[in-house]
Amino acid sequence: MTLSSDKELNGLDNPSFVGEDGSHHCAAQGPKEGGGMGHGSTKLAYTVTDVPPWYLCILLGIQHFLTAMGGLVAIPLILSRELCLQHDLLTQSHLISTIFFVSGICTLLQVLFGVRLPIIQGGTFAFLTPTLAMLSLPKWKCPAWTQNATLVNASSPEFIEVWQTRMREVQGAIIVASCFQIFVGFSGLLGFLMRFIGPLTIAPTITLVALPLFDSAGDDAGQHWGIAFMTIAVIVLFSQYLKDVPVPLPSYQRGKSCHVSLVYLFQIFPVLLGLSLSWLLCYVLTVTDILPADPTTYGHLARTDTRGDVLSRAPWFRLPYPGQWGVPTVSLAGIFGILAGVISSMVESVGDYYACARLAGAPPPPKHAISRGIGVEGIGCLLAGAWGTGNGTTSYSENVGALGITKVGSRMVTIAGACAMLLSGIFGKVGAILASIPTPVVGGMFLVMFGVITAVGVSNLQYTDMNSSRNIFIFGFSVFAGLTIPNWASKNSALLETGIIQLDQVIQVLLTTGMFVGGFLGFILDNTIPGTQEERGLLAWKHSHKGEVDNSQLVSKVYDLPFGIGTEHCSVSWFRYLPACPKRLPGGKNMDELKAAGQESSVKASSERDCEIGTDTRI
Repeated sequence: MTLSSDKELNGLDNPSFVGEDGSHHCAAQGPKEGGGMGHGSTKLAYTVTDVPPWYLCILLGIQHFLTAMGGLVAIPLILSRELCLQHDLLTQSHLISTIFFVSGICTLLQVLFGVRLPIIQGGTFAFLTPTLAMLSLPKWKCPAWTQNATLVNASSPEFIEVWQTRMREVQGAIIVASCFQIFVGFSGLLGFLMRFIGPLTIAPTITLVALPLFDSAGDDAGQHWGIAFMTIAVIVLFSQYLKDVPVPLPSYQRGKSCHVSLVYLFQIFPVLLGLSLSWLLCYVLTVTDILPADPTTYGHLARTDTRGDVLSRAPWFRLPYPGQWGVPTVSLAGIFGILAGVISSMVESVGDYYACARLAGAPPPPKHAISRGIGVEGIGCLLAGAWGTGNGTTSYSENVGALGITKVGSRMVTIAGACAMLLSGIFGKVGAILASIPTPVVGGMFLVMFGVITAVGVSNLQYTDMNSSRNIFIFGFSVFAGLTIPNWASKNSALLETGIIQLDQVIQVLLTTGMFVGGFLGFILDNTIPGTQEERGLLAWKHSHKGEVDNSQLVSKVYDLPFGIGTEHCSVSWFRYLPACPKRLPGGKNMDELKAAGQESSVKASSERDCEIGTDTRI
């Protein structure tokens, strides 16, 4: 392999390696000894600004879509029960198509105008918990007749009004709460908030996103524990035991014609393969009548024909549009509940940005790119509320991990994945197929996914000193209170009544949202109980989000707005004062990178000298 200047290859300033087959392999940033960020030995086929061949963009884009599919499908299926839609599979398929479509739009916005990293946007479980708490209010509990399949007529105006009023309430709360995220992002307020939010706030918050969902996962898996355990076993087998086993697949490369390539198929698609195999088994057991045909018998919902008619009734083409469920309504209770999810989602996304930059061979994101990314995520939540997905949008950690597997960090691949989401959202049959997954198969997937989310929350404690009794108390008490208080509040709502309906609803939603209770207690205790920065994990937390300073031209190429916006076009002097815009200095240098390099004082001195001799420093 020969070392060459990447300037000649793709216009980047970082060196890359050219293999004998002509493929590009760039040294990606990875952790080095001592905890800092350095250039490791991991080589990327394509970095963030590279453009792979069109066929590779399409294939890898579809892979990104399939990687995110598990989370995207899970959210509408969980919401359907609280929206009184458990017996209306056609509407469930419309919800799945809508979340695909909106996720595609949000991903395009994020990659083109947001943080500009190859990161997929999709629904978030952080919004799911407060949404379920809001829908559990007495006002929104489903009527008894909607729980009986024989009494539900999905096309009747009465039934449509029942579920659409609930959806419109969720939409309104998400739209208003998203305005807070837009403000925090584009105002630069996130940097101020992050001073007070550390691992002991994040850990109980994310942990309590998934823990309260054990009931939903258990109910679905309990429809047939044999099928559910098989689904779990296959997903675990693929994702943990066979993840390092390559599978030979035929491939084509110019100059080599047809040949066999080794692909880590099990590592890339464990959930998709697990669902497919369990689904196939359910089909075989249905055809052979091994599974009971009587709806009242245990195991009936594992049959594939219980949901079979949805595929024939679903339209081939259906274009989701804003306000398709009616005009959103707003209540104070819903807004406060969703705000807890917004804050959790923002902090998690910041971590995803740094991880994505490291795996995509990009320099660490500057402050203006992070602010812009959070602001665009807020716009994405606004769009999700307007379209009626029943959820918001956030960065997908699963797809960030996929970058490290595929060694392709090109944002053009992510754009292709977003287009695949848009097309899947328009083709109604795709959502119908996914809505017809047997219930115990979904339950098995939930058990694995919710377990991983819980572990992700706990993993934030790695930054703290867990030998400290202070930290053990804060985390343990926050998590346990986040389970206990919501459970008590949901059973004793009458004791919380103040006589003011709006206030009662706010109190009820907040106290029944475990992630709010646990996160709030963790935040208060961590900021009031004496402890050193090192003990609290704040030093290690900040160090993990701090990278080496890269060439300012490369930073500009990766993170500046596209089409020359703010530099060549639409460039005005006051842009430098906007938190979401790079602060340009004489010579095209960026203040964010210079600050990180400790050169700010010399820049200021240079600027002062320029002013003294009358030099115009405006861009």
